[in-house]
Amino acid sequence: MNNGSAAAAAADSTIVLLRTASLGNAAQQEIERMILSGEIAPGAKLTETWLAAKLGISRGPIREAFRRLEEAGLVRQEKNRGVFVRDIPLDEAVEIFDLRAAMDELVGRRLAESITPEQLKTVRGIVDRMEQAAKAGDADAYHLLNLQFHDTLVQLAGNRKLAAIYRKLVKELALFRRRNLLDHGVLPHSAAEHRQILKAIASGDPEAAGRAMFEHVMESKQRMLAAEARRSAPRARRRGRQR
Repeated sequence: MNNGSAAAAAADSTIVLLRTASLGNAAQQEIERMILSGEIAPGAKLTETWLAAKLGISRGPIREAFRRLEEAGLVRQEKNRGVFVRDIPLDEAVEIFDLRAAMDELVGRRLAESITPEQLKTVRGIVDRMEQAAKAGDADAYHLLNLQFHDTLVQLAGNRKLAAIYRKLVKELALFRRRNLLDHGVLPHSAAEHRQILKAIASGDPEAAGRAMFEHVMESKQRMLAAEARRSAPRARRRGRQR
């Protein structure tokens, strides 16, 4: 092989690698969207064949997407069984809520001192759409806007390491929290809490902003625990009757 042929072969190989990496990234984003939106349920098995056909790509990028999604905490790979969407257990969800509360408090404090009028306008627009979704009872739209609201605040806080850790935790918890947003009366209450967070940040008071964000996460945790208790009560009664 002459130098020209070798160079061409190397270039072709590089193009293939870049195309595969790009498709893997695109596949990851689409599968993640389906998981976070509830289109694919917790505990569901994911197959390369089905996803490759659905997304119109080969199975190689799907395997790469699985690897990235496992690193993100959204799926688990079981030997000889396949890949499954993770279903976060209650005790792990509680741990994530507690960690998020501390991180959100830090974010609130930082933003109260640094947020610009233009950034406030962006966040206010998200809260406005959250309130509209709450009034319409659209839990799916509200869930995605809720994720956008918190992700935007973390991004604006400007701490890249915190943002990376925070996003991983939020994605792991997203389906657990989305289920609780379906409970009657939660959406308006949650929307009001987000409006209060916005006001606290806009006030420029770091303590008030940090407290508003911390208390919001703790309130969310308590709603989650109450909802899980209500869901588990009928199962406990059925087990009692079977004994």
